[in-house]
Amino acid sequence: MSKIPDTILLRYGELALKGGNRNSFEKTLAANIASATESIADVKILRERGRMTATLKSNPERIERVANRIAEVPGLSSLSLCIPCEADPETISGLVNQHLLRMFEFSAPGAPRITFRVETKRADKRFPIASTEFDQYIAQRLPESLWDKLQVQLKRPELVIGVDIRTKGAYVYFGRTPGIGGLPVGSQGRVVCLLSGGIDSPVAAYYAMKRGCRVDFISFLSPPYIGEPTRQKLVKLVRKVGRFQPKNRLHIVPFTEIQEAIRDHAPEAYRTILYRRMMQKIASRIAFRNRGKAIITGESIGQVASQTLSNIACIEEASLLPVIRPLIGFDKLETIKIAREIGTFDISNEPEPDCCTVFMPNGPVIHGQIAHCLEAEEKLDMKGLIKNALDGIEAIDIDTDA
Repeated sequence: MSKIPDTILLRYGELALKGGNRNSFEKTLAANIASATESIADVKILRERGRMTATLKSNPERIERVANRIAEVPGLSSLSLCIPCEADPETISGLVNQHLLRMFEFSAPGAPRITFRVETKRADKRFPIASTEFDQYIAQRLPESLWDKLQVQLKRPELVIGVDIRTKGAYVYFGRTPGIGGLPVGSQGRVVCLLSGGIDSPVAAYYAMKRGCRVDFISFLSPPYIGEPTRQKLVKLVRKVGRFQPKNRLHIVPFTEIQEAIRDHAPEAYRTILYRRMMQKIASRIAFRNRGKAIITGESIGQVASQTLSNIACIEEASLLPVIRPLIGFDKLETIKIAREIGTFDISNEPEPDCCTVFMPNGPVIHGQIAHCLEAEEKLDMKGLIKNALDGIEAIDIDTDA
């Protein structure tokens, strides 16, 4: 009986370009893969320069589930279910033939032929046959019974027969699953993301993770105006987008007292800007507590009144840390496309309001001025309001949709 795939061959993306600190990136990636798969199966991860492999030590029938989960781990360009074997030409050819015969065992007579090509990567130059020659070697030794089912096509074939020859053996695979690329989460440090419950901020968090940032989430609630349904929506969003990193924590900040103070003592037109300035001040302090290096937001230029260049400048001035906006040049349709791909769109679209809808001004300022913001804040007990909000934080550790 022919072998079935029991190992996953993992290929690096941008990580392959790293120099002297590449080892650190690889260790982080391996740890993230182990964390992502631990609830599915016992997986052994091995590193070999330029590649990584994940082999199931138990529950081999779960290999596709494991592969699908690994495909969501930032840092990989692609992966393939594969069969390890000796780096011997006849052994490799025999293994390819066994698998193809098994693949086409129950194919219907007269069915259209499937286009294919062989793709050999020869990392070990001691292997006696060059890559292109070995492609031909494999094709020429296919069983005659397969030639009415297969047809060679070098560009965009339906089936790729892959052979990856390494120093300690070879891997045979049949196709690739794309990864999401980027850098391993945690390799660039920690950030906090202002999670509103809308479409944009989960997508911004995803892009931060993809660039190697470990993301903690911060949301603001204003009971009784905004309460439990919105809280549950925020938890669901973190559970969904959080699957791209090992662990997730959501900080829920009580915001009612701050909003009522702004309503009672600040110009109405500046309410939303002042809300967001307070969010920046509080998020900065939460980040400092957790060794965060930056604040992530879902802002995009001109998308709403608070996101004009003038108003963005007013809001950012309140932050004690760099503010990173991964979506700054996106239009809404681009953001929605990514939200659908990562599975957050339907949750974000649930009709639960965020706290910025509380006491919304009838005519929000379009081109705010920092001097006017500072003047308004002088009338508020800023120190007391921020302290009360920080003292009332609810921190929730959230399992992901693995």
